[in-house]
Amino acid sequence: MGRRKRMATLSAEAVRRKFLAGFIPGSGLPGAGPRPPEEAWDTVETDQGAYPRLALELWTSRQRQAANLHEISYRACYKPQLPRHFIERLTQPGDRVYDPFSGRGTTILEAALLGRRVAANDVNPLSRMLAEPRLQPPEPAAVAARLQEIPRAGRREGLDLTMFFHPDTEAEIRGLRDWCLDRAAAGTLDTLDTWIRMVATNRLTGHSPGFFSVYTLPPNQALTAEKQLQINAQRQQSPTYRDTHTLIQKKTKQLLAGLEPAQWRHLAEASRDAVFLSGDARRTPSLAAASVALTVTSPPFLDVVDYAGDNWLRCWFAGLDATAIGRGISTPRTVEAWSETMAEVFAELHRVTRPGGFVAFEVGEVRRGQLRLDEVVLPLGLAAGFRAHGVLVNTQTFTKTAHIWGVGNNDKGTNSNRVVLFERS
Repeated sequence: MGRRKRMATLSAEAVRRKFLAGFIPGSGLPGAGPRPPEEAWDTVETDQGAYPRLALELWTSRQRQAANLHEISYRACYKPQLPRHFIERLTQPGDRVYDPFSGRGTTILEAALLGRRVAANDVNPLSRMLAEPRLQPPEPAAVAARLQEIPRAGRREGLDLTMFFHPDTEAEIRGLRDWCLDRAAAGTLDTLDTWIRMVATNRLTGHSPGFFSVYTLPPNQALTAEKQLQINAQRQQSPTYRDTHTLIQKKTKQLLAGLEPAQWRHLAEASRDAVFLSGDARRTPSLAAASVALTVTSPPFLDVVDYAGDNWLRCWFAGLDATAIGRGISTPRTVEAWSETMAEVFAELHRVTRPGGFVAFEVGEVRRGQLRLDEVVLPLGLAAGFRAHGVLVNTQTFTKTAHIWGVGNNDKGTNSNRVVLFERS
């Protein structure tokens, strides 16, 4: 390599490092950050050159507390501080923020709270049911009044749920389910109904008296009936009565607690032209070309999480076919197959991202840390036509749910947020 070429390479690396350093807390804008310690850096090699990777504590509990409105459980979701970190630095109020693998809606909800326009996609229609109502939150008194109209019993059908719920609790759940399904079929389902359905979906099963069920795993993991019977036998427990209407009202107040007037206003503004899609992230024709300022997303991680299996009970309550949804969720078991899928996703992201727009693509470590998906993702984005800035790695400790999965730091699963940053030229 000649001297001039070496200088150009060093200059490009310095520019990328400076850009990444701008994401250190307290640094202000990208490109204006303090100088991180040299040991925090390493590089990712690609066919198009080396790209910097910065590993630090970037979004932490020391930062502003996230809104209670986020507290809806969903498997493999990141903390609101992650999308906020990029939304605040890479967008302006009124810009559109997108998540093609929306899950519980963390990215779009945080974007809406910050005064951005939003777009979300997820192949699982349950995602929309959990996310959209929180852009139009109701007053608790209105929820209480609507619950008084809903019968505390519903139609019986073949599904046996006695291992999860007391008979009276189950009757109330069926009443809630029938109310929502019948009104949806009649075209009269309104925002109060969708809010109640969202809260009830989140309260179905869990490990405290705040949930409708007997003690079980956290609400983002619904056990099979057989497994729950085993837990009941081991713990010598049986379901006790839970007042579902009271619990829905309590959770509603918790979700809305602390919302500031500006946040209520931002949510209402975002709901007016929010885009919600339920399909393949590789094909989103409803999203206009060059319409997105920032994408913050996290795709399915190979075969680490059984999204459909974890949500079978929620799908039943919402009237969705969990088996059919499971067939549509892409969780390839090989890196090659996963890469082929993500390459098509990146091609579509390049289409919808405006010039000067960004993609923050979050992945983790899988297979006991032997596979760092950021090193797989970086060349995929480059091949789609994006310019890469590098990789940000947020070092973190595990949440309670992660430990329940049997995951510890530097062990199997996803033990860090690894965000590959791209920009469309």
